[in-house]
Amino acid sequence: MKEINVKGTVRTVFGKKAARDIRRANAVPCNLYGEAKDENGAPVALAFTTTNDELRNLIYSPDIYVVNLNIDGKEYKAVLKELQFHPVKDNVLHVDFYEITETKPIIMEVPIKLNGLAEGVKAGGRLAASVRKLKVKSVYTQIPERLNIDVTSLGLGKTIKVGELHFDGLELVTSKEVVVCQVKMTRSARSAASADN
Repeated sequence: MKEINVKGTVRTVFGKKAARDIRRANAVPCNLYGEAKDENGAPVALAFTTTNDELRNLIYSPDIYVVNLNIDGKEYKAVLKELQFHPVKDNVLHVDFYEITETKPIIMEVPIKLNGLAEGVKAGGRLAASVRKLKVKSVYTQIPERLNIDVTSLGLGKTIKVGELHFDGLELVTSKEVVVCQVKMTRSARSAASADN
């Protein structure tokens, strides 16, 4: 996975008014969740702020990243957990990060890439991806930037489901029944098929 650096400052004021003031200053309230738990076992977050500029390359990218967080000089490795956007203005309201280690597996959505010319496409069909990302579970060092899927032998009208896929070192968390891609019949493929009969 690619890495990206983000600098932040520990947040000391909380509540709606404080969050509004942070956003007015072109900053974004963030939380970093990790191993820390309270006495009831609920996760405890490190609250911090960062600027929109620091987040831009991380958020507006199709790639997935390991985030090197520097919060007031202290270093953390993390992944993006959740983003909240304003429903109208589309600006970032809040970001949650999840602290990662080289030993603890995490669940992440990884983009897929379909490789090869499918048999069904040669026969006049059209290849269509049904999903853009799959959820995988592994230690972060094993998670690739994208999942390469070979579609060469995919015939006309056929599909590839998650249950048929395997990637070394990764556990697929997305349901086995989910269709990843398919070769759809086109009008020309249908007429060619009926002409052959």
